[in-house]
Amino acid sequence: MQIDEQNVYIDPTDENGAALFRRQISGEVVMLNLLRFRSVADYTDFPDLAPAEKISGRDAYQKYIAHTLPFLNESGGSIVYAGEGGDFLIGPAGKGWDMALLIRQKSVDSFVAFATNQEYMKGIGHRVAAVRDSRIVPLEGLPEMSA
Repeated sequence: MQIDEQNVYIDPTDENGAALFRRQISGEVVMLNLLRFRSVADYTDFPDLAPAEKISGRDAYQKYIAHTLPFLNESGGSIVYAGEGGDFLIGPAGKGWDMALLIRQKSVDSFVAFATNQEYMKGIGHRVAAVRDSRIVPLEGLPEMSA
C-alpha cells in the first residue's frame, strides 16, 4: 500500500479530544479503529517491552490487544468486531487499511477512564511499536436506523 507519510496519525490531539467532549454523546460510543501496521515493530521508545527477537507490527498489535483486553473489559468495553483490512472498494487505490476494529464502550467517560488507566498505559508501547498510521472515529448510534 502506498502511504502519504505527511499525513500519518498515531495519537489523538488535544483539539480532537476536546471535540469529542463537545459532541456530548450520551450513552454508548463505538470507536471505529483503522490501522496500518509496520512491517517490523519499532520498540525504539519502549525497549523494556521489546521481545527478544524482531516481530511484525501485526504481532506487536496482538501483544497490545492481549495486554489491553482485561482493562477494556473491566471498564465496561468490548471488541465488537475485528477484521482483516485491504484495499478500498470505494476510495483511493492502494491506500486501504490492514485492520479494522469496532470497540464498544458504555460511555465517553468510561472510554476516557480506560484510556487513561495507568496500568493499561504500561502496555501502550506495543501499539506504538506496531502502528505506522491509524484513524479512530467515535461513532454515536442512530436509534432511528437500528433494526
